[in-house]
Amino acid sequence: MNFEKIGIVVADGDEYKALRSRVEAGNYQELEILKREAHKFEIYTENGAVEVISILCGIGKVNAAAATVCLISMGCDVILNYGLSGGVSNIKRGEISLPNRFLEHDFDLTMIGYAPCEKPAQPTYIYNADEKLLNIAKGVITSAKVGTAVSGDRFICDDNVREALANQFGAMSCDMETAAIAYVCSYSDVPFLAVRRVSDDAGNDAKDAYTDMNISDETVLYDYIEQVIKAILKG
Repeated sequence: MNFEKIGIVVADGDEYKALRSRVEAGNYQELEILKREAHKFEIYTENGAVEVISILCGIGKVNAAAATVCLISMGCDVILNYGLSGGVSNIKRGEISLPNRFLEHDFDLTMIGYAPCEKPAQPTYIYNADEKLLNIAKGVITSAKVGTAVSGDRFICDDNVREALANQFGAMSCDMETAAIAYVCSYSDVPFLAVRRVSDDAGNDAKDAYTDMNISDETVLYDYIEQVIKAILKG
């Protein structure tokens, strides 16, 4: 796959640390996008280099969507995302999720006759990861699990809500950004892939489990993103 410029959207400051540390060890340019921290740098392989623009967008769907629009307007022709997610079903803490479909679980017009998540005058409200990118990532992260990610502007920390997301949407994981990014990419015809690590079970004790993993300064997610980019360039 040939891309001119890759955009990376990261929501949380602790999640962004590994990228910042790796980038600032080499040649880079500091940017400011939407008054947010951003970096421009290159990733090299034997096939050459690709320009990357990363942004620490802030938590939530609006922040993620706005950042994605900016990256696409700056010429990014593929968008990647990484971060932590709650595990809803069939996935355990510490495992990697490669979502293949995305929806906004908190968009609800059912009271006036629409289906859950359905948006008026919008042809689709379920968005898909790019199939080629997904296959490349599965080849890199062979232990990853594939399934539905649901997003909403709420940290899920409730056994009953977790079960509802599993039953209503068939969700494997939940987060606060990916469906918003996927929406922008889908309607902009830009390929999108998310690589997420499960930090908690989205249940009553999710807060402590999430916090422990979020502040641990692990590099595994950015390592995977770098490996996926290099595999994309080879392909």
